[in-house]
Amino acid sequence: MRFFLEIGKVVGSRVWLLALMILIVAGAFNIHSAQAGPNNVGAKKCKECHKAEHGVWKGTKHFKSYRKVHKNKKAKKIVKAVGGKRMKKTALCKTCHYTTDKKDRPKSGPSCESCHGAAKNWINIHNDYGKGKTRETEDAAHKAARKKNATAAGMIWPSETFDVAMNCNGCHGLGNVPNGGDIAKMLDSGHPLNAGFELVKYSQGSVRHRFYPPKVTENQKMTKAQMSAMFVAGQAASLVAATKAIKKSKHAKFVAAQKERIALAKKVLAAVKGSVPAAGKVLSSPTAANGRALSKAVAGKDLTGAVGKWLPTSFK
Repeated sequence: MRFFLEIGKVVGSRVWLLALMILIVAGAFNIHSAQAGPNNVGAKKCKECHKAEHGVWKGTKHFKSYRKVHKNKKAKKIVKAVGGKRMKKTALCKTCHYTTDKKDRPKSGPSCESCHGAAKNWINIHNDYGKGKTRETEDAAHKAARKKNATAAGMIWPSETFDVAMNCNGCHGLGNVPNGGDIAKMLDSGHPLNAGFELVKYSQGSVRHRFYPPKVTENQKMTKAQMSAMFVAGQAASLVAATKAIKKSKHAKFVAAQKERIALAKKVLAAVKGSVPAAGKVLSSPTAANGRALSKAVAGKDLTGAVGKWLPTSFK
C-alpha cells in the first residue's frame, strides 16, 4: 500500500526510513495504482488543473465503458464465473474496469489514477509550486524536489514510461488477476486477452494527451524518434510483466499470449542492446529495476534505425 507522508514538514529520520522501505517493497511486488482504490481522489479533482487532458479522456473507451461494460452479456457471464453477482461490486473486476472512491465504490471507468497512481497521498505535493509561485514561475530546484517527493508518495509521471507501461500491461495482459484459477474461468467465459497490446499504439491514439510546454494548448504528436524510445521502454515492461504473469496460470490461451509478448520483447531488446547496454540487463534479468533503468537509458534517443520496422503506423 502507498505510504502516508506529509511532504514539506520536518520529519524524523525513522519516518523517512520507513517510507523508503515501503516504497522498495511496493516496487519489488509491482504494486500499481489499479489496486489502490481507496486512495483515489477521482478524475474531477485532476480536471481542476488538467482540463484539456480531462476532455480527451471523456472521448475514450475508458471513459465510456463505465456506463455500458457491465451490461454486456459476456461480462455478466464472466462475473458469474468468478463468483460475483454484479460487476461493479466484484473486486476482481473493479481492479481494472473502474476508478473507485475512498469506500472502494466505482465512480468512473479507468481514468487518470489508473495510469498515474492513486493520488490521495501525492496530489497536494504535485500542486505545490512554492510560496507565491505558479507552474510557470516555479524554481528549478523546487520543481525537482516536488517531482521527487510526488514520486515517493506514489505518483507515476508521464516521463516514467516503464511504470506507466506496467500499469497498462497489468490490465491488458491480465497480470493484475492474482489467482490462476480465476484467469482460467475468465478466459473460458469469454474475457478478452490482447496478446498484441503495445504501448505506443495504444497511448498515441484516442487516449493521447500531450499538452506540454511550450504548446500547452496543443495535443502534440510524438516524433518517430520519441516513439522509438517509448516503444523500447514499453517492450521492456511487456517482458517484465509477461515473465511474471506466465507463472500464474497454465491455461493454454493465457500461456500462448504471454509467450507471444515475451518473444517480441526479446527481439526488440536484442536489437538495441548493442547501443543500449541496459537492454541486455533486462533480457538476462527481467525485473522492474532493470526495466526502469532501461527506460531512463533510452529517453531522448532515436532508436528508429533498430526498431523502426516494429513501430505502429496506425493507432487505437
